[in-house]
Amino acid sequence: MEINYKPIGIIHSPFKEQKGTPIQASASVDTEGRVEVFSQFREGLMDLENFSHIFLIYHFHLSKKASLKVKPFMDEYIHGIFAIRGPSRPNPIGISIVRLNKIENNILYIKDIDILDGTPLLDIKPYVPEFDFRKVTKSGWIEQHIYKLKETKDDARFKK
Repeated sequence: MEINYKPIGIIHSPFKEQKGTPIQASASVDTEGRVEVFSQFREGLMDLENFSHIFLIYHFHLSKKASLKVKPFMDEYIHGIFAIRGPSRPNPIGISIVRLNKIENNILYIKDIDILDGTPLLDIKPYVPEFDFRKVTKSGWIEQHIYKLKETKDDARFKK
């Protein structure tokens, strides 16, 4: 079975290369970006402006081929790819929760972006706390490293 996706837009951000990019949106507070939704999908933006946060689902177009065991950004040990959130994955799909400031025509103005400029957008979904928030009881290996989040930046280890 083959699955094909076509971008619905392009994400624009101040991050022009992987190295130095924040590794999570929560570590990029107030960093501004724009999402250009292609004109044929503009009607799908109706009522989205009434949400404060949205999920951006995108293609990691600059990531190298995936390995099933990798060293993540915030640890010195190898972990399975499905136990980390790095960009080099069997299906290079990324997801970020960002703040939606406003929509003008087909342009979404957002904050808290951790995505490279020019990244192909696959989908947008509204963030709804009653649907999306869960009480977390354990966070695996990252629990002991979470304090590193705000200082850790992409070092290009997953670059093509």
